[in-house]
Order: sequence, then structure tokens, then C-alpha cells
Amino acid sequence: MEPGIKRASERYLEYLRSVRNSSPHTILNYGKDLEQFLRYLSPPGAEPPALPEVTHHLIREYVAHLHDQGLQKSSIARKLAALRSFFKYCVRDGLLKENPARLVATPKLPKRIPSVLSAEEMNDFLNQLSAMDRPDAVKSRAKRKMRNPSASSPRAARREDASLLLRRDRALLELLYAAGLRVSELTGLNLADMDQNERVLRVRGKGDKERIVPYGTKAQIALNAYWAVRTELLRQSQRMRRAVLLDAEAVFLNYAGRRLSQRSVRRIVKKYVRLVNINWDLHPHSLRHAFATHLLADGADLRAIQELLGHQSLSTTQKYTHASIRQLMDVYDKSHPHA
Repeated sequence: MEPGIKRASERYLEYLRSVRNSSPHTILNYGKDLEQFLRYLSPPGAEPPALPEVTHHLIREYVAHLHDQGLQKSSIARKLAALRSFFKYCVRDGLLKENPARLVATPKLPKRIPSVLSAEEMNDFLNQLSAMDRPDAVKSRAKRKMRNPSASSPRAARREDASLLLRRDRALLELLYAAGLRVSELTGLNLADMDQNERVLRVRGKGDKERIVPYGTKAQIALNAYWAVRTELLRQSQRMRRAVLLDAEAVFLNYAGRRLSQRSVRRIVKKYVRLVNINWDLHPHSLRHAFATHLLADGADLRAIQELLGHQSLSTTQKYTHASIRQLMDVYDKSHPHA
């Protein structure tokens, strides 16, 4: 007896987890998309149709239903991709003869060119962070503490903690840009993944695929300044009995000695954009975009950039050629007398 669509979807998610080694984020989203499709097929009091009864006409009706609900084309395209992948698995597993979702056209999406900072803007941003950590800046904070009788208050202690974490934050921002990492790859880094002599990282990307990525001297300088902070964070957490053994190997830690979360990294990026008074909508992926575009602008081979970014398809990397051309046009418009 063939399994129903609900049981088949459970088997499919397990296949993604155990065979495809997909990320938890992918499995969670595909699970939600399939659950939503199942709810559409079986309203309250109705039995879901058997797998062979799900035709491309039914899937087209579902896509129209999503459109009527006001979903963006990108969201509809993602849900349709989840259905295509699910039914492809069903064909491979012998549950269906053909994939009904294959006959449903994907909504046409506008081509988006990533907004990228220039090399000068990125250098200026990171250099301002470096200036915050100069000895004269640290001495200035110490003098203010001596003049301020309330400097021993809990609020003052939190300010000192924030000052301490500046070195961590500078190191992670330098590394995001120097190695073009996804935020999940940055937070997943362990000490064993770093070769500081050769300045290379072993990075686990999407689908738990590993790649080797180099990073530069400025990132190494920032990391060297961070190690003492990391040791202090671990010491504090052990004293407070908060240390988690698994997190003791993480490169980037929070104030409690735990592995830094992706959400925290996003907050850190926003925080320093505000501190340097820049009117940018900057997020961690912006540094990855800048990494790729600046390499391309300086003559790096597109295939090499694909390897460094961990893209499975070259077409994904090619979007940076459009961003690079756009930057050249901006320079032209500002500089050429007859532009």
C-alpha cells in the first residue's frame, strides 16, 4: 500500500536530513511549505487526496490561491520549488510516475542586483572600528571612569563589557569581509577550523559542504587582539558556571561564554553602522557581497570566486558581475566630463 501524502512528506524531510544532509533551516522551511500545501489540499473535515491524484492543475490552483493571498512572487517561487523537490523525491522513490509540479511555471522574478559598498567605503568603515580600539581611545575611556564617581555602578560595568567586546566585534566584522563568509558559517567556526599560520579557514557551508577559504593580515591582527577577550569570556562563564563544553571550541563567544548566535551578529553589524554615523542598510551578507564584488573588480577569476563563496552554481556567482559593472558606471558618471 502506497503511503499518503502526509507520510510521504515525512519520509521526504527525513531524506533531506539523513541523505542530502540539508541545513536545519532548509528542512524547517520545506516542512512548513509542505504542511501549508497539505492544509490547502485537505480543509477541515476532508481527507487529503492520494499522491497520484495531485495533478499539475491542482498545483496551479494552489499557486493562484497563494497569489490571491497577496504573497510576493519570491515567496511563491520558493514554495513551488519545495513542491518540485518533494515530488521529484516521490518519483525517485517509486511513489509517482512523473513530477506534477514540473509542469507549473515559476512566477517571473525581477532580477535583483545586490547593493554593494565600494572598497573605499568598506575600508573606511572597518578603519573607524580599528580607531575605536586604539590605546588613546582606551585611555580616554579610563580617564572618564576616574572622573566619574559612579564608574563602579552596574551600568558602568556594562559599558566596560561593551568596550571589551569591541575587539570581538571588530574581529568578526573583519573576518566576514576578509573571507566572504555567510553569517551561519561565521558563527559555526571552531578553533580547530583555523590555521593561523597559513591564514586559512575550513568552512562548513550549505549542505554541510566543506571548503578552504583564506583571509588577510588585517583580519589576523583583529583576531590576535580578540584572543585575550575570548579567554576572559570563557573564564567569566566558568566562574558563573555557565560554560557549555561544546561552546568552548567556538571561535566567537557572547558575554556568557556561549557560541555567538546569528541574530547577535546581525545586531552587532547594525550597532556599528549606527556608531560610525553611516546611513547604510548594512547586514552581515552585505560584507559577503562586498568581498565578491571587490575581488571581481580587481581581476579575480569568476570560477575562483565561486569556490571561495561556496556557490554550487556559477550563475549564482555571476550576479556580482552586474554589481561590479554598476559600480564602474557610477565611477564613470561621476568622473567623465561628458557623462
